[in-house]
Amino acid sequence: MTNTEDVVTAGFGGDEAMDREEYERLLAMYDSSFRNITEGDVIEGTVLKVSSAEVIVDVGYKSEGIISIAEFLDENGQVTVQPGDAVDVLLERTEDRDGHIVLSREKAEKMKIWDDVEKAYAERRVVIGRVIERIKGGLAVDIGVRAFLPGSQIDVRPVRNLDALKGQELRMRVIKANKKRGNIVLSRKVLIEEENAEKKKNTLATIAEGKVMPGVVKNITDYGAFIDLGGIDGLLHVTDMSWGRAQHPSELFKVNDDVEVIILKYDAATERVSLGYKQLHADPWSSASERYPVGQRISGKVVSLTDYGAFVELEPGVEGLIHVSEMSWSKRVKHPSKVLTIGDTVESMVLGVDPEARRISLGLKQIESNPWHNLAERYPIGARISGKVRNLTEFGAFVEVEEGIDGLIHVSDMSWSKRLAHPSDVLKKGDDVEAMVLNIDPDNQRLSLGLKQLTTDIWDDFFANNKVGDIVEGKVVRVTNFGAFVELSEGIEGLIHVSEFDAGQGDSETEIAVDSTIKMRIIKLSPTERKIGLSVRALKSDDYESNWQNYATSESPEVTLGDHFKHRRS
Repeated sequence: MTNTEDVVTAGFGGDEAMDREEYERLLAMYDSSFRNITEGDVIEGTVLKVSSAEVIVDVGYKSEGIISIAEFLDENGQVTVQPGDAVDVLLERTEDRDGHIVLSREKAEKMKIWDDVEKAYAERRVVIGRVIERIKGGLAVDIGVRAFLPGSQIDVRPVRNLDALKGQELRMRVIKANKKRGNIVLSRKVLIEEENAEKKKNTLATIAEGKVMPGVVKNITDYGAFIDLGGIDGLLHVTDMSWGRAQHPSELFKVNDDVEVIILKYDAATERVSLGYKQLHADPWSSASERYPVGQRISGKVVSLTDYGAFVELEPGVEGLIHVSEMSWSKRVKHPSKVLTIGDTVESMVLGVDPEARRISLGLKQIESNPWHNLAERYPIGARISGKVRNLTEFGAFVEVEEGIDGLIHVSDMSWSKRLAHPSDVLKKGDDVEAMVLNIDPDNQRLSLGLKQLTTDIWDDFFANNKVGDIVEGKVVRVTNFGAFVELSEGIEGLIHVSEFDAGQGDSETEIAVDSTIKMRIIKLSPTERKIGLSVRALKSDDYESNWQNYATSESPEVTLGDHFKHRRS
């Protein structure tokens, strides 16, 4: 390579060589055009050529710079420059191994952005960035260069789902910038707080109880929704959202919904605001009595089931209760779910309306005829019916006569003679049994049945075949301090009072022992009370026959033999 001096001399020709001083002056001018360009400077250049792999840029230096085509591609991969375009580039090195200067457009752009960031930080200006991804502690944001938005600086309230912000453009403020370390920290919270403070000032100047104001749903909880009224939040409780049923506020509102609310209460000291939404609409209960008169048939949707009944929505804000006892005339409904399902459309009858208590009583069974009202026609008193023993209690047995219709056989109507300790002594659950209809009470839904009424009354037979004075034989079954009970026949017992024991043995009870068989005389019969008076003493008295005959003919025929002996002792 020739030196500079040779080139300059050759340009003028050998005979016309310039003098030494002129050469030095021109050489100094040529060199000075490069001395103001130093590594790290951002300078303006001109695009000379664009190829598929590189862009050649002239920055006025003694050689051109070559930059990778990748630094000139947009998001779609299209080249953004053409020959003649002016571009800003960063001078990285004045010369590489091939004699070219090393330039970078990308780094020049970042240098310019850093200048803008530092200026925005110093002047507290707003910057706009796009969320790139979620990283540890917050978000990575592109503001031309990569910056960090801490999770605590995203909003005035904690943000649970940071991933949902990916791709969104946010307005922020630079709260820290360190160019040397390449560290930029942003805050959206600071900006929101400042904006809210101004809004809040304007809102507080106009807020008043009873005023209707626009707002935006900012947050939803289990108990209500927080509404942004403009720099200040008010609570719209779930009970003030709707006149009707709301299981959760999210059924009625969503975050960022625009909504009009009324100020129910405002505490200036604490800046707490209670809001209402349903109050902007007429209370449907105020005219419920007129719309739902007692006895009217109505349709509604089952919205809830409890142990005691089903709630039916008649219209938004108005529900009625079908109590479990009003679901069937005859079926034993253990739980409403056995009859109804949530979502069912059901027809029922209005039984009662209480607007003040906000209650409507409905009946499901009332839309059908009551089977108890014509039960007497199907089962008249005295009729024989068959059924299955459904349940046993201490006082009797319940027999299912037909589906949903049970009759009670009381323990006292199970046997004419036996003293039953429990109905299970006669019947077992599941037994098929025949009984007689004794009584029907449709209003109280009671059917009385009898088992013993299907057989002859053994007491009637005994009283018909025996009279006072007859001698009978029986087995002693019980001995008490006042006498002995003797079984005269199966189910028939009489009493020997201690005063009617054997006269020859005094009042001793030892001669009359349990399980012993003895003879006695009937001294009293009481059919109405089903009582029989017996006497051993009367049987063994020698003058009994004559005394009794004389006494019987002189006294009332209704007098008993016992009365006769009492008369004699007196």
